[in-house]
Amino acid sequence: MGRIKLSEHFNYGRLIRFVLPSVIMMVFVSVYGIVDGFFVSNFVGEIPFAALNLIFPFIMILGSVGFMLGTGGNAVVSKALGEGNTQKANRIFSMLVYTTIVLGVILSVLGIAVARPVAELFAANEKTMSAADKAELIEQCVLYARTILVVLPAFMLQNAFQGFFVTAEKPRLGLYVTMIAGCGNILFDALFVVVFNWGLFGAAFATALNQLLGGIIPVVYFARKNDSLLRLGKTNFDGRVLGKVCINGLSELMTNVSLSVVSIVYNAQLMGLVGFLGVSAYGVIQYIGFIFIAVFLGYSVGCAPIIGYHYGAQNHDELKNIFKKSLTIVLAVGVVMTAIAAAFARPLSAIFVHSDPALLDMTAHGMRINALSFLTCGINIFASAFFTALGNGGISLLISFSRTFLCQMAAVLILPTIWGLDGVWSALVVAESVTLFLSAILFIRERKRYRYA
Repeated sequence: MGRIKLSEHFNYGRLIRFVLPSVIMMVFVSVYGIVDGFFVSNFVGEIPFAALNLIFPFIMILGSVGFMLGTGGNAVVSKALGEGNTQKANRIFSMLVYTTIVLGVILSVLGIAVARPVAELFAANEKTMSAADKAELIEQCVLYARTILVVLPAFMLQNAFQGFFVTAEKPRLGLYVTMIAGCGNILFDALFVVVFNWGLFGAAFATALNQLLGGIIPVVYFARKNDSLLRLGKTNFDGRVLGKVCINGLSELMTNVSLSVVSIVYNAQLMGLVGFLGVSAYGVIQYIGFIFIAVFLGYSVGCAPIIGYHYGAQNHDELKNIFKKSLTIVLAVGVVMTAIAAAFARPLSAIFVHSDPALLDMTAHGMRINALSFLTCGINIFASAFFTALGNGGISLLISFSRTFLCQMAAVLILPTIWGLDGVWSALVVAESVTLFLSAILFIRERKRYRYA
């Protein structure tokens, strides 16, 4: 089967084949992203597992800068390719990769320095633990964070390259790199945690090693002569283009930062309601949710270069074609995933918390409620990515900020006062439903401007 080019007409089969490597890649990223949780929960203990879930949003806030540069830059680079300006595309691509490395080093040093006060702040709401257990929780948070943050530049590069592989018409290569890093993470987790008994440090060290692989392999590939559309080379710093990239990718940055901030609020609410076990239950629900949502994220990453290319080429008929088919695919997948998540909530939860019946019941119940969010979140994720690919970072930011922060923050603060613990589990469902109305309004309002419908 030949390589599918961005310039082609996409029927359902060709579109799915083109985005499938990105979907698999994102699912694989999610799977190996939760491997630490699996090994820690089953082979280390409850307090380290709670520590991992408590500090992880802080790490993601720092690493999300890579998503911003990758997604925002992807739209600019693919548009330049659509206009036939390969030299400009490679110049911008190279500048963004080098910028990601520099920012990664700066954020790594900053993150390591503030890891302890951040951990103390996150654990402040816990009232069910003894002083000794709480001190251990904080120490485990700091240990995990600092081990991961040493390789933050590589993690940011890995995030940035997820979209660039698709733009370079090498989605399968991106998948292979992710699979290498992911399989390595699983193997090293088993070795360091189970065999060497290194505890939470072993899980963090395994993840750090494989983030190095995921970040360095793409740099080596694009720095060498290759048959893709992109190559690393000499470039000049262009503040205007970088500013445009940051503004365009701001929605992705805010999505990840907002999700992390909201996770912190979820954890604080759960600490107050049911203690650190609530954090563990929420962590498991998030782990399973990551895998399902990764399908939507992968689809959006995979089709964004197609949208940007045809928008740059002013091919409005193909833009309409991609828009209609994408909405159909995303909606159908959402229905299927909601049914699967609700039906298999208990066995999926048992992968992580089978040894504690009360925690298993709490987790499975929360997952069944949370599963309803899959009906709507796919359309919202696609809507945000769609406008990013069109170069309209403002609308994309509005959608992302609504679903990941404004609506969800309001829901998680208000609903628990009405429904208690069920209010926490329902917050995401309410937030995605409200955001769906916003996405629909913006799709209708902007259709004549961009001529996609």
